[in-house]
Amino acid sequence: MIKSVEWLNEHLYDEWVVILDARLPDKKERKTQIPGTRFFDLKGSFSDADSQYPNMMPNKDQFEAEARNLGINENSIIIVYDNLGIYTSARVWYMFRSMGHQEVYVLDGGLPEWIYKGYQTEAVQNHKNAKGNFIADFNADYFCNIDTVEENIESEEAILLDARSSGRFEGSAPEPRADLQSGNIPGSVSLPYTEVLENGKFKSRNQLEHFFQHNKPVIFSCGSGITACILLLASEIAQTPQKKTVFDGSWTEWAMKKRLMH
Repeated sequence: MIKSVEWLNEHLYDEWVVILDARLPDKKERKTQIPGTRFFDLKGSFSDADSQYPNMMPNKDQFEAEARNLGINENSIIIVYDNLGIYTSARVWYMFRSMGHQEVYVLDGGLPEWIYKGYQTEAVQNHKNAKGNFIADFNADYFCNIDTVEENIESEEAILLDARSSGRFEGSAPEPRADLQSGNIPGSVSLPYTEVLENGKFKSRNQLEHFFQHNKPVIFSCGSGITACILLLASEIAQTPQKKTVFDGSWTEWAMKKRLMH
């Protein structure tokens, strides 16, 4: 699920290792990268362009084609990192897992940890790779829709964990998206994703177990489906047995649909 920067440094030039930069596409921030990096365009080619909501999962065919364009193969060992330590990388990890690829890992601490340890970097560049043979096998259980979330309000079958800040959850802080109200889905529980991290890395398994001491299935939510995956990955590191899924539209879809209804 996660790999250390020490591990990646030892395997940096292994034939089957593919390194993906999952940071959001802000060119001002993309000056340095880990050698051999390929850019994973989370908001572009790996997002559903037909959806009105941001960062939504693309369909199987689109994902497969774009992964092949990155030179990813069925036997690739994928290491995903971002520039904030742990942020968008967890989302990309989850996307590949939902498409049936098991050999995918988040670089714990990301680019900041890599640089801190003094490992080799290079200027941002686009590495050309031969087209891969990646095959997508999408498992729809990895995600749920707003209907499932609404049904759960009544049934209380699952716990809905919200990864946004407590201020956004409570409605006392604004949402980053214009004209989107803050607040929370009825019955949801606040667990800011920052709680499972320490200095840009995941807390230890023993520390993470503390956050997931319940037996119910879990629906993970956030603003737009990114930081929800940080909580889900934390629960996997804690080796919790509960069934897990991500509300892909998350608060953005909920707030927009509820606003339209009034």
